[in-house]
Amino acid sequence: MPEADLAAAVDDVLSIDPEEFQSAVDADAEVIKSGLREGTFDNSQAIVGLEYEFYAVANPAEDPWTTGAEDGGTLKRVPRRLLELIGFEKELGLHNAEMTLSPQPLNSYGLAAQEAEVNARLSAAQERTRAEGMQLVSDGLWTIPPEGESARSYLTDSIEDRGVRIASNMSDSVRYHAMANTEAADDVGLRIDAPHVSLQDDTVMPESLITSIQPHYQVPQAIDLPTYFRYALRIAGPLLALGVNSPFFPPDLYDDDATAEEILADGWMEHRISVFETSLNPPDADRGEGKVRFPHDLEHVEQAVDRIARDDTLVPMPVDPGNGFDDEFAHFRLKHGTYWRWVRPVFGGGTRSQANARIEFRPLPAQPTVSDSVAFQAALAGLLESLPRVEHPVADLDWADARENFYAAMQKGLDADLRWITNSGEETTDTETLYADLLDHAADGLERRGLSDTEIENYLWPLRQRARHELTPARWKRREVKQRLDDGASFEDAVYGMQRRYLERQHDSLIGGSFTDWLDDREW
Repeated sequence: MPEADLAAAVDDVLSIDPEEFQSAVDADAEVIKSGLREGTFDNSQAIVGLEYEFYAVANPAEDPWTTGAEDGGTLKRVPRRLLELIGFEKELGLHNAEMTLSPQPLNSYGLAAQEAEVNARLSAAQERTRAEGMQLVSDGLWTIPPEGESARSYLTDSIEDRGVRIASNMSDSVRYHAMANTEAADDVGLRIDAPHVSLQDDTVMPESLITSIQPHYQVPQAIDLPTYFRYALRIAGPLLALGVNSPFFPPDLYDDDATAEEILADGWMEHRISVFETSLNPPDADRGEGKVRFPHDLEHVEQAVDRIARDDTLVPMPVDPGNGFDDEFAHFRLKHGTYWRWVRPVFGGGTRSQANARIEFRPLPAQPTVSDSVAFQAALAGLLESLPRVEHPVADLDWADARENFYAAMQKGLDADLRWITNSGEETTDTETLYADLLDHAADGLERRGLSDTEIENYLWPLRQRARHELTPARWKRREVKQRLDDGASFEDAVYGMQRRYLERQHDSLIGGSFTDWLDDREW
């Protein structure tokens, strides 16, 4: 969309009356609550889904990747025509691409179909993108800016068109641009605040540093959503600790006086969490406060609807009329789009027979390989199948402890002292005990859905290996950087070298491989 048209579209959005929009949201909320009472959102078929985000980088001069490649890996803008050609969706930044999988039944065939769909679509997309000198990357946070540019300038470049601030490297999504121009913009951080990193922007572009996977799990009876939600909050910290994958920022974003030793000592294992929170929460919000936060437990399912409806509205969006079932609450759906919680309820369905209540699990960064990403999807689904049915006592873990687990996992990964209650009622902070119990119940849930022992082991093996070896992608990255620093490299060269090694290993293992194949890179 030309900048002039984009500015006009933003103006149109900003002219929408917030009170009228909220009134429509409230009316839609009553439609949903009425449907909940009637059982409309009950759907006994177990269904899973996945959203998968990528970013694009330049291929090295000699593609494929070879050990010691000193070029390639720089961030690349993806032409819109190419996104349409490969069937991916635009996301926040021009370098982003998102794949939304077709929902599938939670059984052997459904999980296999989801993995096959990722592999098929991604393989076809990589063929197209490589022809244009780029490849899609599955990662948590990019670190090498576009060639000839700094990360700071790429994130902060913007223009003003007739009083409307337009980010130069943001997609033409009107909602994202409107966030920086609304009267509520003072309630949006537009910044990054992390150890030895501080950046202030005029738009929400800092969020485009990060990429994630977002598994979905459909609950059978909507009235039971609070129970599943409670368990999802208790497993958020442990699963995040296994999945951490963003320990570094682009080097030019660090403070000038920060040393490599200080960055390694003070840095967190999953900076993606803090980037999302500080980009979109009010500047004076404490961690865990604001629109992006770890949510509280639910007392009843209608409370989930009310929380979404009453959440602060940043940008009232226009509603396009439609004939689908979820068009009956279209304003509510738009409001839900900025209901940013690390675990959030979803009410939807294209037709009345497809109506469902589900849980969207948002803590996880994109993983080094497809099989690792699918492993987390399978583990989440298995856990939410098993824990409520066996009435696992971890439900009694205090909410404050579950929240503390989440932010401890963000900071320390598997080094965090996470609190857990085992199936026998034992309270523990022992990592081995926690993950033995967690993954055994993930296996139990998958067995309940008809998966064979071999299939279960194949899905959960990557996560068992991480727990057994205490090795996560973030720890791999930190050791790669540390080794290069010990060999005399500058911090920038160490981070870039690590990132290129990540891309090299991913080139060979993204489809059909596993992060466990990377264990031979160092003495672990």
